[in-house]
Amino acid sequence: MMSRIRRSVADEPFLLVRTAASDHHAGEAIAPHAHDWHQLVHASAGMMEIWTERGSWIAPSGRAVWVPAGVRHGIRFAAASTLRTLYLQPEWAQGLPRDCVAVTVSPLLRELVLRAVAWGMLDARRPAEAAVALLVREEFQRSDTPPFDLPEPPSQAMRRAADLARAGRRGPEIATATGMSLRALERRFRSETGLSLGRWRRHALLLAAMERLGAGEPVKSVAVHAGFATPSAFVAAFRAAFGETPGCYFSLPPARS
Repeated sequence: MMSRIRRSVADEPFLLVRTAASDHHAGEAIAPHAHDWHQLVHASAGMMEIWTERGSWIAPSGRAVWVPAGVRHGIRFAAASTLRTLYLQPEWAQGLPRDCVAVTVSPLLRELVLRAVAWGMLDARRPAEAAVALLVREEFQRSDTPPFDLPEPPSQAMRRAADLARAGRRGPEIATATGMSLRALERRFRSETGLSLGRWRRHALLLAAMERLGAGEPVKSVAVHAGFATPSAFVAAFRAAFGETPGCYFSLPPARS
């Protein structure tokens, strides 16, 4: 890794990107907090979940989550994880997403992140650093956005319904537990999340399954825990939801640190 360039307080007004590198153990959690700068949290190894009041986003190895400035969020690690994080100056990074989003980190973006972390910060007065910062922004805007998000309903009643769905309960059981008719439950849940209860439940189970896979659990065990009759049925559902098999998602070589 290249040595970092020394900085001073006088450099602050010219910084476009700050960086951080950290390692975390399985089961670790970071309490809710917010940043003044936009944040691109890259899981170069491991598995993390970022959550806010509006929902949650997971990032298996080789993916990242974008967190806009000012958004209060927490992080949970399902497996030992290595993070390489970029903080983008908000005025310079205008036009980027206003909501959290999970992204696939391309080989080019991965190398740009590593170079930025090696330098520590990217300064607008240094041509090479300014070029890397611009490329980071451009490549991020071109990144694929896999469906690794799960919207959280805002009302207490529908959050209870969501918790029951996560636990594997089905519509009629949830309706009884929440004291609503199934039709009223479905209508209200869709209005708050944009998804039917059944679709939300299935996606929640698949995202939980992805976290287990990221933690190294075998496909057969994950399939059983997610309620699938056979591993092949689970793999088919996983591919339908995410476009690839579990083997493809977890075959990325680890990024250099």
